Amino acid sequence: MPIIMKPSIIRGSIFKDTRGIIRHTNDFKLTNVCRFYTIQHSDTETIRAWQGHEFETKYFVPINGKFVVAWVEIEDFKNPSQNLVAEYKLLSDDQPSILHIPPGHANGLRALENNSIIGVFSDMDNDKSVKEKIRYPSGLWFDWFQNFKENHD
Repeated sequence: MPIIMKPSIIRGSIFKDTRGIIRHTNDFKLTNVCRFYTIQHSDTETIRAWQGHEFETKYFVPINGKFVVAWVEIEDFKNPSQNLVAEYKLLSDDQPSILHIPPGHANGLRALENNSIIGVFSDMDNDKSVKEKIRYPSGLWFDWFQNFKENHD
């Protein structure tokens, strides 16, 4: 059985001067990335969950607004336990960072501000991703409408 890596945060920073603002995550290396897309939620009621990826790696970066992004390690992709416990991070455009979710996890997200946009990098092309993705009901493993607290690594 392969060793499953744990999700992690790649921290960034903000630089401001008279010319404007630069938000960066300079420690993020695009070595294995083969595609990028954005997701925009016009409201805070939409839940996009769960997408299980046995082999795909995802990286989430907040572009505008604020999201809660959750993940859960899946021990059996064909028949996952109903009792798994998800973890989460709050991602916001005012705190540059990238959430790395390695293979072996299901992930989901919800905007916490209207018109929020999140970028997603992937190490797998779309055709392969669609074939290996397994969807699970959004009501499993996580309360998407809880009172979220800031959480930091």
